[in-house]
This record gives sequence, structure tokens and C-alpha cells, in this order.
Amino acid sequence: MDVNQMQRGQQWLEELLRLSGLPAVVTAELNSSFAEESYWLTIDEAALSPDQIELITGPGGSVLDSIQYLTNAILNLSQERDQQKAFTVELAGYRLRRYAELKDIADQAAAAVRKTGTEFELKSLSSAERRQVHTMLKEYGDLETFSRGQEPDRRLVIRPLQG
Repeated sequence: MDVNQMQRGQQWLEELLRLSGLPAVVTAELNSSFAEESYWLTIDEAALSPDQIELITGPGGSVLDSIQYLTNAILNLSQERDQQKAFTVELAGYRLRRYAELKDIADQAAAAVRKTGTEFELKSLSSAERRQVHTMLKEYGDLETFSRGQEPDRRLVIRPLQG
């Protein structure tokens, strides 16, 4: 664990929020219990109103996803490839709830593929969510995943392993 990089992420996100007129405390910790190990930057919602939480989260998590993308892009910009870290930005339990939803979606899609023997497409997932589902389904030895199409219509495809 690189404490300096984690603290840098925490400070950077707090400054972004402050400059946006939404000052909030951010806590940082290593979290390896999800699809990929990452530094979790959790925005403390205690100082935020419900409207501010909704604004930062955005429709379907889109603003939170954008903040997370920006966080990763900026904090990894000058880092060597082997020094780059993944940052997950959390607010009001959104990522935890969405992860559970994605796990259910992935399990249902895997069951459908096994039952029919044909491929199944998942639409309307962000690139981060597609990556999470790819990682979740790696543990299934009989299925494979890949992405098809171009943004904004990129889809995750699950199919029986092609042997």
C-alpha cells in the first residue's frame, strides 16, 4: 500500500470538492474486497445536504463516475505504469449498493447463458461497471466476457467459453 498516493488522492478530492463549493471531508483506505483492489476515497456526507449528495452522485451515478474517472486520470497522469493505482470514489453507500446490483445482474446473465447456451448482452453499463462485471465473471470457468460496440453504445457480452 502506498500511503503517500492514497493521501494524495484524499487531498486532491477534498480540494476538488472545495473548489466546487461542496467542501467535505474525504477518508481514504485500501479496499481489496471488491472486484479489484483500489484506494477508496469516501466522501463524508455529514456536511452535505440531500440535494448536494444527489448533485454529486448524478443520474445513475454518472457524476460520481465522472469524478472517479477524473480522479484516476489526474492522480495517475505522471506515474509509471507499475506505480499507477485504482481509486474508487464513494458517497452515501452508492458504490456498495451498485456493486451488489451488478453482482446480481452478472449472476442472472451467467445463469441465462448457461441455460440457453447463447451469448447475452448487458447494456447501459459504464466502462468501470463493465470492468467490474468482467472481473466478477472471471471466476466462472465456463464463461467468457468481452465488450462490443463503441461508446456510448458499448455493451458487455457474456457467452459460453469458446474451446
